[in-house]
Amino acid sequence: MTRTIIRNGTVVSLDPDVGQHDEADILIEDGEIVEIGHGLSTSNAEVIDAENHIVLPGFVDSHIHLAQTQVRGIAGDWSLMGEYFEHMLGNITGLYQPEDMYLGGLFGAFEKLYTGTTTALDWSYPNTLEHGERAVDALQDAGLRAVYTYGPPGDDAAKWWFDSDVGLPEAKIRDLYTEQIRDDDLLSLALGLRGPDFCTDETARSDLELARDVGALATVHMGATVWPSSVYGEDYQGFGCLHDMLGPDVNVAHGNHFAQEDIDHAVEQGVSFSATPEVEMQMGHGIPVTGKVLEAGGRPAWGVDVCSNISGDMGTQMRVGLQVQRMFENQAILESDEEVTGVQTTARDTLEMATIEGAKALGLEDEIGTLTPGKRADIVMVRADDFMTAPCHSPIQTVVFQSDPSHIDTVLVDGEPVKRDGELQNPLVHEEFDRFVESGCRLIDEAGIDR
Repeated sequence: MTRTIIRNGTVVSLDPDVGQHDEADILIEDGEIVEIGHGLSTSNAEVIDAENHIVLPGFVDSHIHLAQTQVRGIAGDWSLMGEYFEHMLGNITGLYQPEDMYLGGLFGAFEKLYTGTTTALDWSYPNTLEHGERAVDALQDAGLRAVYTYGPPGDDAAKWWFDSDVGLPEAKIRDLYTEQIRDDDLLSLALGLRGPDFCTDETARSDLELARDVGALATVHMGATVWPSSVYGEDYQGFGCLHDMLGPDVNVAHGNHFAQEDIDHAVEQGVSFSATPEVEMQMGHGIPVTGKVLEAGGRPAWGVDVCSNISGDMGTQMRVGLQVQRMFENQAILESDEEVTGVQTTARDTLEMATIEGAKALGLEDEIGTLTPGKRADIVMVRADDFMTAPCHSPIQTVVFQSDPSHIDTVLVDGEPVKRDGELQNPLVHEEFDRFVESGCRLIDEAGIDR
């Protein structure tokens, strides 16, 4: 048995039964949180000094395309329905070789870990089974807890997108799950559905049925643009053919254009929503779904989405998503000729959307998302004594508003330190760096994209 003590930290558990504690210890045994308290015995344990640190659950990114990491910095001025569909889905993605999938996923996972994200849903476009295998290899080699999402191949946009009648490749999905994912405690499987926005009704329903047959989370891009009504007419409503199939095993990415009654129905059925506010505001998806989900009595999870565009840092999504929602809440009050005398959505709310709500969206709330005895030790330590974070009067507000990745000192996944003293511990960060850069340059050159 391996024993680790995180000692003398400010523990923000986000579990209402555990609470928040100053100068507290966390005992970890074989990757599981066993006890949170004061003065715990350090006998036969590795001690991690957490004095002047805020200790909290690792962030959960509920929607990101990690394989785009080596083409980062090209999509910052792109819209969704213009350049992104043309250049990324219609060009670059089809050029990926299996090693490109590996290198993009590897360094995307490293960025996640460095910035405090210990779990991510990696929405992947594997052109072949080997592409998927190498994408999973990347997650395993990096040491990230992940939900690998097998989406439509990226080699033929006309075949797999828009009014597609081609279902997801069942045999390949089952092979990948059996050979690489099923027996890995850090990995689980999701299927990346296109939904009726991008495929025929029969295909959309059969893909969801396949996800349920293999026991996988179904995550679907829906409601991100005015695309459905422009194609199917003004009578297109909400979830379309999936309306009667919704359940807690369905995750919706974006959902910006759903009517409130559609959100109400989905939340009632247990559907989770992943909002990616920074990308959505830039690329023309529409207003983030946050307010509608809150109105329905739910809470969304945050995600980064397109890392060819923006940083993989979840702290940015916490701040951007929170302040955008506050803007709309405050504006509604101002337009009623009243003064804003308090905020409605709090710093704790947005931190929970980046942790426990992400865990719920991925079906992992019994394992991660809070610091709770019996859960896995996915833990982040944030320096509270830096000149940019001190004095720390409110640990949650310090994490949300004052800290950045440079303040994340230590990160543990399943009890194993993957970042210590501000540095990633995996030697592949250095060993594979040149290949990673070369992969990105080749893809951009082959795609003919201007830099």
